[in-house]
Amino acid sequence: MTSQESLLTNLDRSVTCKVKMGTGDLVQDTGKGTLVVETRKGRRYINEVLLVPGLDENLLSIGQMMEHGCFPLSMESICSMGMKAAVQEDPWIWLRRLGHLNFASMKKMQQTQMREPFENEKLWGAKNPLELIHTDVCGPMQNESIGGNKYFITFIDDYSRMCWVYFLRNKSSVISVFKKFKAFVELHSGFNLKKLRSDRGGEYTSHEFLEYCSDLGMERQLTIAYSPQQNGIAERRKRTICEMARSMMTEKKIPIKFWVEAVGTAVYLQNRCYTTLVTDKTPFEAFTGRKPSVKHLRVFGSIYYSHIPSNLRQKFDDKASKGIFMGYGSCEKGYRIYNLQTEKIILSRNVVFYENNPGIGKASKMKLSICLSSLKMEVLR
Repeated sequence: MTSQESLLTNLDRSVTCKVKMGTGDLVQDTGKGTLVVETRKGRRYINEVLLVPGLDENLLSIGQMMEHGCFPLSMESICSMGMKAAVQEDPWIWLRRLGHLNFASMKKMQQTQMREPFENEKLWGAKNPLELIHTDVCGPMQNESIGGNKYFITFIDDYSRMCWVYFLRNKSSVISVFKKFKAFVELHSGFNLKKLRSDRGGEYTSHEFLEYCSDLGMERQLTIAYSPQQNGIAERRKRTICEMARSMMTEKKIPIKFWVEAVGTAVYLQNRCYTTLVTDKTPFEAFTGRKPSVKHLRVFGSIYYSHIPSNLRQKFDDKASKGIFMGYGSCEKGYRIYNLQTEKIILSRNVVFYENNPGIGKASKMKLSICLSSLKMEVLR
C-alpha cells in the first residue's frame, strides 16, 4: 500500500475497499495499480498495490509477494534513514529449505556437458496432463538405502513437469511400479495416460511391459541407440535430483544410507518451485489446480525435538525426544522424522526444529552409525 499516486502505473480507480489502520480506523482506498522497481537485473513490477490516502509510510507484504511467485530481496537505501525492524528468520534459510535449488542447478550446468536437445523436443509440448510421460531409472547406487533399495525411477508429466519418484530394489519391479503409478495419476487427475517415453533399457522393452502397453492402446516412444537427447527431460531431471539431494546431505552431514529420503525431499521441493517450462505456475499447481503451501518447509537434516506425552513416560524420563528431519509425508503438514531413541522413521506434526544447527553432531552421528548395523526401521516408502 502507498499514499503516493506518482509511484503507481496502470491505476484502476474502480477498485475500492476499506483498509483497517493500526489505530483501528477504516480508511477508503482510491484505487489499485502497479509499482515499478528498478533492480540490478532490470525493471521489476509489483502488482495489486493499493492507493490509500493518509499513509505515512509505504507498506510491502513479503507474504503476499511470495504468494505471487516472488522472493524477499536485499535492497540498498539511497539515503540515510533511521529504521526499526524485527527479523525472525535468516533470509538464507529459504535457500536451504528449498534444498539449495539454484546451487544444484548451477553446479549441474558447470559439471555436466550435454548435446543440444532434438528439435522435436523443443517444438512439441503436451496440451493436457498425462498426454506424455517421460520416465527413467537411476542406479544402481553404490550404497543401499535403509530399506534395501538400489534404484529410483521417475515419471515426469510433459504438460505440468510434475514429477513422481518410486524406489526399487531391482529393475524387475519397474512394471509393477508403473502400473501403480498409472492407476494413481489417472484417478487423481481424471485424464488417461496416452504416451510413455523412455530409453531402451531392458526394464522398458520386456515382453511383459510392451504387451501391457499394447493392450491398453498406449503409445510407446523409445529412444534410438546412443541418443539420450530423445529422453532429455527425464535425463536432466535425474541429474538435478541427484545434485540437489547431494547438496542437502552434505550440508547436514547425513549418512549416505539416507539417500532415499534426500531424493524424495528433492522431488517434493522441485514440484513446488517455479520453472521456466511452465508459465506462472509451479508443477504442483499446473497438475493439481491448487497452489502449494511453503509455510511448512524446513531444512532437510535439521535437529528436531518432539514433546513426549506424560502418559508415555515415567516421572524422571526426558520430556522431549530428539531426532532428525528426513522429509515430508503425503500431506503438506506431515513430517518424516528419524527418532534417535526408537531408531524409526515416523510421521509427525508436533515438532520443534532447530534449522541452523551445523549437522547431526558427533554424538548423534555415532549413534546413527551404530543403529544402521542392526536397523529395523518402519520405512514408509
